[in-house]
Amino acid sequence: QVHLVESGGGLVQSGGSLRLACATSGSIFSIYNMHWYRQAPGKQRELVASISSYDNFTTYDESVKGRFTISRDVAKNTMYLQMTNLTPEDTAVYYCYANRPGWLNDYWGLGTQVTVSS
Repeated sequence: QVHLVESGGGLVQSGGSLRLACATSGSIFSIYNMHWYRQAPGKQRELVASISSYDNFTTYDESVKGRFTISRDVAKNTMYLQMTNLTPEDTAVYYCYANRPGWLNDYWGLGTQVTVSS
C-alpha cells in the first residue's frame, strides 16, 4: 500500500550539489522510519541516512556526515536528501526505503541515479 518514488538524480561535477526527493503515497512519516540507501556497481547496498518517525532523529553514514542532510516535509508527503560537496565516490543509485518499527512492513522505491564526474 506504500509507494515510494525517487527523483532528483542526475549528473553533477565533483563539488556540486543535488537534492533528491522521495514522494510517498500517503501520510506515513508518523508511522514509518525513512531511509536513504545507495548502491554503486559491484557494491553492496549501503545505508546513507535515516530519519525516525517518532522524533525526527537523524543518523548518517560517516562518509556523508557534514555533506548530506535528510529531511521530510509532512505536508507534501515527501522526504529529501540534500547532497553537497559531492565526489565521484557518491556515484550510485539512491533508494528510498520505509520501515515500520515492530512490523514486517517495509517498502523500497525503484531508485534514482546519481553520477558525479571528476
